[in-house]
Amino acid sequence: MILTFLGADHEVTGSCHYLQVGDKKAVVDCGMEQGKDIYVNQELPVPAGDIDYIFLTHAHIDHSGLIPLMVKKGFKGQIFATKATCELCNIMLRDSAHIQEFEAQWKNRKAKRAGREEYVPIYNTEDAAAACELMIPVDYNQVVKVCDEFQIKFVDAGHLLGSSSIEMKVTENGVSKTIIFSGDIGNINKPIIKDPETLKGADYVLIESTYGDRLHEERPDYIKTLTKVLEETFEKGGNVVIPSFAVGRTQEMLYFLRIIKKENLIKKYPDFGVYVDSPLAVQATNIFNNNVVDCFDEETKKLINDGINPLQFEGLKVSVTSNDSIAINEDTKPKVILSASGMCEAGRIRHHLKHNLWKENSTILFVGYQAIGTLGRNLLEGATSVKLFGEEIAVKARIESLKGISGHGDQKELIRWLEAMEIKPEKVFVVHGEDNVCDYFANLLEKEHGFNTYAPYSGTEFDLLTGEIIKEGVPIPIKKKSAKERRASSVYENLLAAGQRLLAVIKRSEGGTNKDLAKFTNQIQNLCDKWDR
Repeated sequence: MILTFLGADHEVTGSCHYLQVGDKKAVVDCGMEQGKDIYVNQELPVPAGDIDYIFLTHAHIDHSGLIPLMVKKGFKGQIFATKATCELCNIMLRDSAHIQEFEAQWKNRKAKRAGREEYVPIYNTEDAAAACELMIPVDYNQVVKVCDEFQIKFVDAGHLLGSSSIEMKVTENGVSKTIIFSGDIGNINKPIIKDPETLKGADYVLIESTYGDRLHEERPDYIKTLTKVLEETFEKGGNVVIPSFAVGRTQEMLYFLRIIKKENLIKKYPDFGVYVDSPLAVQATNIFNNNVVDCFDEETKKLINDGINPLQFEGLKVSVTSNDSIAINEDTKPKVILSASGMCEAGRIRHHLKHNLWKENSTILFVGYQAIGTLGRNLLEGATSVKLFGEEIAVKARIESLKGISGHGDQKELIRWLEAMEIKPEKVFVVHGEDNVCDYFANLLEKEHGFNTYAPYSGTEFDLLTGEIIKEGVPIPIKKKSAKERRASSVYENLLAAGQRLLAVIKRSEGGTNKDLAKFTNQIQNLCDKWDR
C-alpha cells in the first residue's frame, strides 16, 4: 500500500500521485507542467499500460493535461471524475492537443527552412479523444466501490465547475486506510459555483498550498473595481484585454460584466462591446449552462429560475473562427477582450497582447494566478518588453490585476478546510505550492495548528500501512536545454512512449493463440533486428 509523489511537489503545476494497493495501480491526477519547471519530476514507476485507474480532481490542464499521453503510452483503464469534469475534459484535452499540433506545424515550418529535425507534439487529438472515451462520470457524494482495493467519493471543492476533493478508502489484506486528496480548494463567496465542502477526516490528507503563505486582500467590490478600470481605459480610447482561463474565470467575468451592463454603470460608454475570443470558452460556457443543478450556488440558480441567463447580455460577441479573432483587432472602438490562455502561454491571447501591449491607452487586466516563468507573471512583475511570434514588443500598456478574484482559497481558507475535519489525520502532506511556500505552510500547520506535516519532493514514497516514509525524494533542479537538445528530447520521448505502448499491448496479448503470439513475436524480433545495429 504505497503512495508515491510524482508531480506538483514544491511546484504549483503538474499534479500527479501514484498509488499501488495490492496488485491494483492508480494515479490521482495526471497534470501538465505550466510555466517554469524548477525540479525534475520522477517518472511513473510502472508503464502506463499497467495503470488500472485514473482518479481526476478537476479538468484544469495542470491536473488533467497528460492523460492523453498516458493513453498514447498504452493506458486503457478507467478514468473516474465528476460529470462536469468529464464534459470539460472532452473539450479541454482536445483543445490542448490542437494547440500542440498547431505549434508543431508552426515550429516545423521554421525548422524545415533551417534544415532542423522535425518537432513532434507529445500527443495529438486522436489521443485526447481516446482518453475521453475512457472517462466514467460520478455524482458528487456518491460512494463508488471501484474494486476491492479502491473505494472513492467526490466532494465539491468549489474551485471550478465539477472540481472535487477525493475521499479514498484503500484496502489491502483486510486492512483499510482513508486518504483525502484536496485537489484545488476554491475561494469562498465566488460567483456561480458553490463554496468548498468540508470532509469528516481521514488517516492521511494531501492538501494544496498555492496560497499557503498569504491571505487574499479584503474582498473588493469587483463590480466597482472593474467598472473603474473600464471607464479609465475607454476614456483614453483603449481596449481592456483580459487574459482569462477559458473555463471558470471567463464565466465569472461575464457574470460581472452583465451586472455592469444591466445597471448602466459606465454611462459614457453604455454600448461598449465585449468579445469572448476563445472557442474553448464558448463551449465551456455551454457546459456551465448544462450543470446548473449539481454545481451552481443558490444565488445563480435563483437568477436562472427568474429567467435570467447570468452569462449573457447585450453587446456580447463570441469569436470562433480565426477570421473572427482577426476582426477584433481591426475594430478601433474601445472594447473588452476576454481571451485564453489565462497565463498567456498559448492561444489567441498572445495575438491580442501583440496588438495592445505597445499601446499606452490600453489596459491588460489579469484576473487569476500567474505561475512562475509564464508570460503573465513576467508582465505582472514589470517586464518592459516581451517577445511574441519572434517579434520584440514594448510594454507600454497599463498592467493591472483584479485582486482577490483567485480561484484558490487563501491560507485562512486552507486552514479552515483542514480544521473542519472531525477526525484529525495522522499525517498531512503539503503539495501544489511554490518551493518555499510548501515548506512555510507545512511548518505553519505543524507549529501553530498541531498537525503532523511533511512537504514531499517528487520521488517520495510513503507506506500507508506503517505510516512511514520509505524513500525521500531529492530535489533535482532542471537544467536548461538548448533548442537542439529540446528537439532531440521530444523525438526520443515519443520513441519511449511508443515502446511503452508496445509493452502494454504485449501484456494484453497474454492468453492469445500460439499462432498469433508467434506471429507477433516474429514482428517484434524483425523490428529489433532492423534497429539493433
